[in-house]
Amino acid sequence: MSAARRLNVLLPTLGSAGDVHPFIALGTALRARGHRATILTNPFFRESIEAQGLEFLPVGTVADVQSAILDPDLWHPNKGFEVVARRVIVPATAEIFRLIENHADSDTVVAASSISFGARVAQEKLGLPTASIHLQPTVIRSLIDHGMFGTLRISPSQPMWFKRALFRLIDWAAIDRLLRKPLNDFRATLGLSPVSRVLQRWIHSPECVIGMFPDWFAPPQADWPPNVHLVGFPLWDGGGDGSPMETQMSREARNFLDAGEPPVIVTPGSAAATMQDYFIESIAAIQELGLRGMLITNYPAQLPASLPPGIASFGYLPFSEVLPHAALLVYHGGIGTLAQAVKAGVPHLVVPSAHDQFDNGWRIARLGLGRSLPRTRYRAMRAATEMSAILHDHGVGRRARDVSSRVQSADALSRACELIEQLK
Repeated sequence: MSAARRLNVLLPTLGSAGDVHPFIALGTALRARGHRATILTNPFFRESIEAQGLEFLPVGTVADVQSAILDPDLWHPNKGFEVVARRVIVPATAEIFRLIENHADSDTVVAASSISFGARVAQEKLGLPTASIHLQPTVIRSLIDHGMFGTLRISPSQPMWFKRALFRLIDWAAIDRLLRKPLNDFRATLGLSPVSRVLQRWIHSPECVIGMFPDWFAPPQADWPPNVHLVGFPLWDGGGDGSPMETQMSREARNFLDAGEPPVIVTPGSAAATMQDYFIESIAAIQELGLRGMLITNYPAQLPASLPPGIASFGYLPFSEVLPHAALLVYHGGIGTLAQAVKAGVPHLVVPSAHDQFDNGWRIARLGLGRSLPRTRYRAMRAATEMSAILHDHGVGRRARDVSSRVQSADALSRACELIEQLK
């Protein structure tokens, strides 16, 4: 243990596996340094969390997760945020606040995910030392070079007045319309003053902001909050660590990989259950190129009833074990899968649908690690053209292998732990 005292670290996080797994990695690192680490999230992840020796506090129910996953608008480019706000952020705000209030002591610090608003409220009301943890760079706004905000490119070439007006319009028409009233209604019950433009500055802790991504992936901007620290990608997917998740590639998956050339791996993400068209187009593209394919999904009902020769489907497989054997990864652009793919040194074809995925895909293309094709334009022939271009561009493969060595998860977690320890 490197800290002067044993801390009680509360780690609230909301979302899918890509949002929870980094907190499992962080909690495990904190526990190894002698601290008590408790993850506050949906019971869907309870078994995986407790298998690491971490403590767990439930937020919501498994039924909440399933209903959000089955909502067809979850991955809509314009409607997706409303689903997350209505089904995830708003219901959890008061619950997370009460859990923190009831489990905090004199040694407590909080390190909370971007949308765990209850933690920011607890910081203001209870005075608890708190760090904001942002897994995706698009959460930190910039009027200089923001990257992509949804499907919109916000670049240095655009005038400042335009970018300011654009963010204000987005906040007025969408963000604050969904978040401000329920957040301020709850704040009023605690005697706190109202806030506006929730995602502009309020979501960032004034004490410490930890970006769980490297600066070469998202270079810091001069107008970011001054207390932002970029530490790198934290990696954890249950691979080979004795967790109840599949810790070794299944025999069927290993046999498939050993039976021929490295396949194209296709996944829509762990929380995608309504992507029938995505799989149909992917299968047709892989067949057009005469390649082998692995389809990975937790929800096999979205797959065709039968698959052609050379293409097989699998449930959850740890990407840390599977991706090094792939020729190409075709995926949604979720930050957790992205980090695993960068570490594996595999080329990317990002097929973004909503949320941070467009920005992540743009950054992958900017780094020369692959390409990005929005799902609204993802059709078999276009997909085949993009896959072929990536696979035949030896520079992409070389850059992917070179960048792989720059992902140092242990260093990222160590630095994050140090920043959290400095809060107390």
